[in-house]
Amino acid sequence: MTRELDGFDAFVLARRRPLLRMAWLLTGDWHLAEDLVQTALLRCYPRWPRISRDNPDAYVRRAIVRVHASWWRRRWRSETPTAVLPDHAGISDGLDETDLRCSVAEVLATLPLRQRTTVVLRYFADMTEAQTAEAMGCTVGTVKSQNVKALARLRASGLLAADTKEISDASG
Repeated sequence: MTRELDGFDAFVLARRRPLLRMAWLLTGDWHLAEDLVQTALLRCYPRWPRISRDNPDAYVRRAIVRVHASWWRRRWRSETPTAVLPDHAGISDGLDETDLRCSVAEVLATLPLRQRTTVVLRYFADMTEAQTAEAMGCTVGTVKSQNVKALARLRASGLLAADTKEISDASG
């Protein structure tokens, strides 16, 4: 019986790549294809002495198709993989606000003093351009130009891409 199971090892070594290619065509994902082939081979292993007498390649391919069909039937289809993860989790544990505050503070620290002051007064203190100019002791034109430069710098940094879009949308 051990010699017949040794034939299993030889079969796996010889047919691994074509079986993986077939599984990849079924799944579209190399990792799932590897899992699919491994699962099918595990199901074939206990029956290998009987399988090896006939056409083992056809039997294993059929096992791959059947395992894939059973996975496909059971798979939950509401979830799809994505390259971009959502910004925030659905359930808040309170730490996401702290993380956002830290991120904002880090990004603001990269701005020159006048630009940082303009952004803080305009968007965080919710002051108008005139109120900001009065608080900074400068003209409204200076507030506008510093605001434009600050937003451009924030966009270029990419550190708060979603937040800077909201800021720029709010500025008009």
